[in-house]
Amino acid sequence: MAEQSTQSIEIEAAPGDIMAVIADLPAYPEWAKGVRETEVLATDDAGRAAEVRFTLDSGPVKDVYTLAYDWADDGLSVSWNLVKGQMQKSQRGRYLLEPSGPHHTTVTYTLSVELALPMIGLLRRKAERMIMDTALRELKRRVEDRS
Repeated sequence: MAEQSTQSIEIEAAPGDIMAVIADLPAYPEWAKGVRETEVLATDDAGRAAEVRFTLDSGPVKDVYTLAYDWADDGLSVSWNLVKGQMQKSQRGRYLLEPSGPHHTTVTYTLSVELALPMIGLLRRKAERMIMDTALRELKRRVEDRS
């Protein structure tokens, strides 16, 4: 099993407002860097995305992959794993939202990616950290701009 990387960020918003942005997967191309297209392939009984195909185009990195989502009933976390990918053998991720004061939430992003082509662990972890840093900053900007 691949090692995972973890990062956190403080967002000035309630957990429900943040989860609403995370759960709006069709809107990702509007704000998530490199995401060119998303397609919800299946939903769960609550109407949330259960399986989503992503088209990623970030300069030299291009990929099409499908993720399966598992939404926590308390609305404070969502996890996902790779169903199918071109460049990836596996991907596991999770957003965990923890209230940290009135209208403040700590968002922790955990990610583990294993590419189809071998990559030195140090480089893979550096890439994961860059992906997480960008994703968290963009999430923060999207949520706080909507407030």
